[in-house]
Amino acid sequence: MPNSVLELVDMLYNLISDAWGLPLGAEKCVIKRDQVLDLLDEIKAQLPVEIGEAKRLVSARADYIANAKQEAESIRRAAEEQAKRLVDEQIIVRTARTKANEIIARAEERSKELRKMANDYVEDTLKRTEEAINEALSEVRQSRVNFRNAISATRPAPHAVEQGENTDEV
Repeated sequence: MPNSVLELVDMLYNLISDAWGLPLGAEKCVIKRDQVLDLLDEIKAQLPVEIGEAKRLVSARADYIANAKQEAESIRRAAEEQAKRLVDEQIIVRTARTKANEIIARAEERSKELRKMANDYVEDTLKRTEEAINEALSEVRQSRVNFRNAISATRPAPHAVEQGENTDEV
């Protein structure tokens, strides 16, 4: 027994095409009523099953399309979110680089200022040290002069002058 409606329709088609034609009417033929009615009953019985299967397939197809659309929308949203995150991260990185460059520039400027201040301080300290050393040297020289004068005033050295000794040196 045939299973599908298409096979039953094919059988009905063959039954009609193979039927005997009437002598005066080429469009009319003689068929066995019982056979045609049996085939039509089977078609009627099979048709709801086939239509139900077709409806199920159409519904499954619609569900598949709806799921695919949902998945596509989800993928699109995720891609948009990721793109936004990447843009935000890029903005954050750019901002961080800008701030880092500003901090480095300020640190370099401060370093220059500190170097100049240190150089000025060292220069000033060396100058004061030099002045103090020169003042001390002057005092030492003055003390030597005073010492020589004090020595020459307390004892005469006639024989030292005669022998060519210098009284300025001690």
